[in-house]
Amino acid sequence: MADSVPSDSVGLVTPRIFASEDPLTLQCGATLPRFDLVYETYGELNASRSNAVLICHALSGHHHAAGYHSADDRKPGWWDTCIGPGKPIDTDRFFVVCPNNLGGCHGSTGPTSDDPATGEPYGPTFPAVTVPDWVHSQRRLADHLDIERFAAVIGGSLGGMQAMQWAISYPERVRAAVLIASAPRLSAQNIAFNEIARQAITSDPDFHDGHYRARGTNPDRGLMLARMVGHVTYLSDDGMRQKFGRELKSGDPREASGVEFQVESYLHHQGRSFSRSFDANTYLLMTRALDYFDPAGEHGDDLVAALAPARCRFLVVSFTTDWRFSVERSREIVDALVRARKNVASAIIDTEHGHDSFLLPVPRYVDVLGTYLRRLADEVAAGGDANTRGAAADAR
Repeated sequence: MADSVPSDSVGLVTPRIFASEDPLTLQCGATLPRFDLVYETYGELNASRSNAVLICHALSGHHHAAGYHSADDRKPGWWDTCIGPGKPIDTDRFFVVCPNNLGGCHGSTGPTSDDPATGEPYGPTFPAVTVPDWVHSQRRLADHLDIERFAAVIGGSLGGMQAMQWAISYPERVRAAVLIASAPRLSAQNIAFNEIARQAITSDPDFHDGHYRARGTNPDRGLMLARMVGHVTYLSDDGMRQKFGRELKSGDPREASGVEFQVESYLHHQGRSFSRSFDANTYLLMTRALDYFDPAGEHGDDLVAALAPARCRFLVVSFTTDWRFSVERSREIVDALVRARKNVASAIIDTEHGHDSFLLPVPRYVDVLGTYLRRLADEVAAGGDANTRGAAADAR
């Protein structure tokens, strides 16, 4: 981290823990007797408690979306480019809440947590969770913070699916839903990539049917391969060509030995870093939640019917080179919202960065997101349709 915090940073932040002592019955039928959600907040909740924004993270994300945890941090939170004073998600105007999803491995209750019934880590016995389960647990966090209605629920990729589910499950509690680089459900190709990644993990000799921690091992190689496969799908061919081309890291192809391309070195680094920071059982759980998401499936594959309960407005953003969650998948959402007679705006952003574009400071993307949210902040400040619940509770 720089000697001084950038003026557009939320600065040093401290994660908090919401401990829910009430049982939560999951979609799979299992019940968690209690659970914790780790979360961070940025900005201040206004007197009418109407300016709260929920950030839903993607597959490998977590609660640390902006700012720094210490003066020694080398990098800020994963969405610091969009969250902070004067940024698109302006913390001078919004109170931003970002939790680590249930089943995560960064402090929320998940496979690495102790099972109250045994006193041992859940490991592979942690029950399957779904996007609706995440939304229900986040609703409890909102209740804890005395937030009756979010000004916006925002997410990219898997986070966009959560924002969509919020609009369906709790229509009265969302003013705007922002879906970025997302889809109404995974394609067969996407499910296939997730299964390849899962097979890489479960076939690692150190996986031990998910009981690797009890064996004192970790499926590092499997996690590394899973991340490498995933990372390739998050990039575009144009982006990889511009960033790496056929540049060499080491060796001479004419000698046909000891050769490593820059792109190989990059993927190895990404894979190794991921294997040290992410839990394998959590990765399996998260990718399956991605696979299972299909709100239209409960309505005879009719996405219009699935979105009918929503009352909020929508912003749907996609990127031209995103082939993992393509422009066409966002158009499916927009078309269904139009047919359902919902208030929807959409933008297609031309960029070479592929699916990862939603994490990057692409100028037109930042402008579209910022313009939309500034108008929303103006409406909230003017008191239009504002949440007027009492301001006595501590936002913690």
